Order: sequence, then structure tokens, then C-alpha cells
Amino acid sequence: MAASSTDSRTWSTHAEASSSTAGVGLGFVLSDVDDVVCLDLDHCLNPLTGRLAPWAAAIVRDAGATYVEVSPSGDGLHIWGRADVRQGRRIRRPDGAAVEIYGTGRYIAMTGRRHGDSPSVLGEVSAVIRSLVP
Repeated sequence: MAASSTDSRTWSTHAEASSSTAGVGLGFVLSDVDDVVCLDLDHCLNPLTGRLAPWAAAIVRDAGATYVEVSPSGDGLHIWGRADVRQGRRIRRPDGAAVEIYGTGRYIAMTGRRHGDSPSVLGEVSAVIRSLVP
């Protein structure tokens, strides 16, 4: 059976998923059973130099001590943390860049490619989310 981000009967544990030969990697389902959220920053990372666009560097700084990884595209970031986000949002910045904020009903592919020296813990990111949401 194909997995669904909204049907918990199709989900598996990390141990089951990591030993499976189905699919092409691991991901995480954001659901309303916890407060795990993901901020998806698109096209903000130069994959050759590792340099962040200034707007993204500010968001990473403001997110504080929480897990950040390079997204599957190689030129974006996923900032993982804890907050109460029930409605996903896509925020278009004045410079054309986009930030997506998700807390439920989404599957996020993970790479395990930690960005910089971010910790392997989920920090509280409510303040940075409030600063981004108009």
C-alpha cells in the first residue's frame, strides 16, 4: 500500500523505514500528534560554496539551536523544530524567495545532511515563525 501523509495506518517507524527497500530515502510525516514543524527555505544555499543567501542566514540565526539540514534539491534548507503550526503557509518574500512552514498533513523528504554546526535536537521555533507570518 502506498503511504499517505494523512493516513497514519500507512506510516512506519524509523527502524522499519530505514530497513525497507521501497522508495528512495527517508522522510518524516508532520502530523497533529506532536508539535514537530518544518520550515522549508527554497533556493537559498549555493551548493558549490555552501554560502547562504542573507535572508536565509537571518532565519537560521533567528531559529536558534535546532536541527537544520540541506534539502534534497541541494540548494535549500529544512529547519526542523517545535511549535504549534496547524495551517501550512507559503510566504513569498519581497525579493521573490519563498519560505514554507508546515506542521501537519505533510511528508518531508529528509537527507540527513546537517547544515553547518546545527545540533541534532529540535528547538523551540515559535518566535521565528511568528516573525515570518504576516
